[in-house]
Amino acid sequence: MSGRTEGGATERRLCGLAIFLAALVALLLATPASAAPIDDQFRAWLQNDLWPEAKAKGISEKTFDTAFDGVKPNLKLPDLVLPGKKATTPQKQHQAEFGSPGAYFAEKTVRAVTSGGRTREAANARTLAAIEKRYGVPGEVLLAIWGRETGFGAAKMPYDAFEVLGTKAFMSTRKAFFRTELLAALEIVERGLAPVGAMKSSWAGALGQPQFMPTSFLKHAVDFDGDGRADIWNSVPDTLASIANYLVHYGWVKGRGWGFEVTMPETVSCSLEGPDQGKKISDWAAMGIKRVGGKAFPASELKKEGFLLMPAGRSGPAFIATPNFYVLKGYNTSDLYALFIGHGADRIAHGDSNFSGSWGAVGGLHRSDIAALQRALEAKGYDVGSADGLPGFKTRRSIGKWQAKNGRAATCFPDADLVSTLK
Repeated sequence: MSGRTEGGATERRLCGLAIFLAALVALLLATPASAAPIDDQFRAWLQNDLWPEAKAKGISEKTFDTAFDGVKPNLKLPDLVLPGKKATTPQKQHQAEFGSPGAYFAEKTVRAVTSGGRTREAANARTLAAIEKRYGVPGEVLLAIWGRETGFGAAKMPYDAFEVLGTKAFMSTRKAFFRTELLAALEIVERGLAPVGAMKSSWAGALGQPQFMPTSFLKHAVDFDGDGRADIWNSVPDTLASIANYLVHYGWVKGRGWGFEVTMPETVSCSLEGPDQGKKISDWAAMGIKRVGGKAFPASELKKEGFLLMPAGRSGPAFIATPNFYVLKGYNTSDLYALFIGHGADRIAHGDSNFSGSWGAVGGLHRSDIAALQRALEAKGYDVGSADGLPGFKTRRSIGKWQAKNGRAATCFPDADLVSTLK
């Protein structure tokens, strides 16, 4: 009796264990991969997805393993989408305020670049002269970019480039872009252009003192100090010459500046703004547009093309920009950035003199409100560029056209009344 009872109990335990194991296997098979720890998914992605492509592009296993040794995804980086999840617009971006463009030109910020630029202009005079002779880009422009990007190299690059680029290539909203940059970073190391330990970057994966993305490094970094290596982390001549080479690649026109601050008569519509509505500078002058301070446009510029630029519409300074302005914008796709660099370069060259025009009390709207305004204008057939909550030149001039069409004074800039009317 006792023996049969124990045997039956053993059979029941074995049967129960088999049922449990079968259920566990079924559960594991039914569980999506996204339930696995994110670090494990990242390592699997590296080995099964990224490595085959890197190998095909000539990256050695040694370089690949060294670059990713100990690297884990950094979940604190912005614009990430967890595997298995859908991309959503962060709430903070929805509710972020778009401030006055004038805030971008806070005197403390501008003066740090201009005073630091003048100091370094004197210290690097021979280098800057040699770079300008080779590339045709004025030293003041290079200094303004250097100062704006990394405080003349003082800004610390706290991130491992492979951690940043790896995370973003694996799980950001722009995976394809960052995958290309990650493979370029591996190429930098493979070619011996920089060791893994030197690959420090910003939170966006930008490298060195000029803040080049890896693809830009491969295309534009130059060895100007003659030591056999393009070193944008430690060499000032290499940093400045690399910036100049970048600008030339994107069309810098030797002998032209970036633009001129002007006064705008009321008879000239602010909706004429934009790089696709250029006119000869003599034609702008014939419309009554004048340089500030009573200066004439240089005779050498009159037959050349210029473009109306009004970053705050009628509520801020106005400018006639040259094609070089849009080359500067190519360094960082923002009208305000390019204007900051041009203005900073002027102040490095000629002394601290602010804009003649003042920035009005505009801004304070939520980006989501501006995006709603942009969508409303799109629905009416206007080209706003993108409903991203940022009033670029296409949005500004579309606002001006709508205002004029509806009997309003054209300001070419969003305000609360306009948002409530059009939403």
